[in-house]
Amino acid sequence: MNIQILQKHKTSIGIISIWLFNLTALIGIYAGYQEWFMSKTFLNMLVYTLFLSVLFPLDTKKQWALFMGCFSIGMISEWIGVHTSILFGNYEYGDHLGFKIFGVPFFIGMNWAVLSLISEDIAKRVTKNRYLIAVFASCLMLGLDMIMEMGAPSLDFWEFSNGVVPLKNYLSWFLIALLIQLWITPKMAGGNFKFSLHLLGSQYVFFAVYLLL
Repeated sequence: MNIQILQKHKTSIGIISIWLFNLTALIGIYAGYQEWFMSKTFLNMLVYTLFLSVLFPLDTKKQWALFMGCFSIGMISEWIGVHTSILFGNYEYGDHLGFKIFGVPFFIGMNWAVLSLISEDIAKRVTKNRYLIAVFASCLMLGLDMIMEMGAPSLDFWEFSNGVVPLKNYLSWFLIALLIQLWITPKMAGGNFKFSLHLLGSQYVFFAVYLLL
């Protein structure tokens, strides 16, 4: 019976857990424990990914292939960005995003994948045109990046040289996101709109509120 209840309400459980993680972190930061909470960011990102795999769900080889493709594009783009400054400008990652592969946190790649899938899931509820879906989803991804950039240095996520985020960072973010969306939109089936909306919304809320603290 308990298992049946969990299955029936698993989306609600996932949504409540996500908001609980974010609100607890905000309270902890406000209370003066920012270093402790932010050092656990990679665990938070792991939980998001696990929820996505169950609730989205990623239950076919094709969907996992798309997820890993998004992960790979994100990691490669970030590697080029960190080591050449061509794509995003001159920046480097801090220590709060977990272990790194050649200077790029593993969970940044996971974040690219999760954000790509949930943004596409939200966008396809707005329009059925595959190109408009790709553009709208890319705008959702870019919007979150723009908010994150303002808080990233103080959270020890990443920091640009001289503290200045170049315009090409945002342009590259949008173009890479658009490339991913144009690839996955015709192929991605299913999703979980309610979960996607809350997961993306919770990220927007977290960084927006953090900037006000």
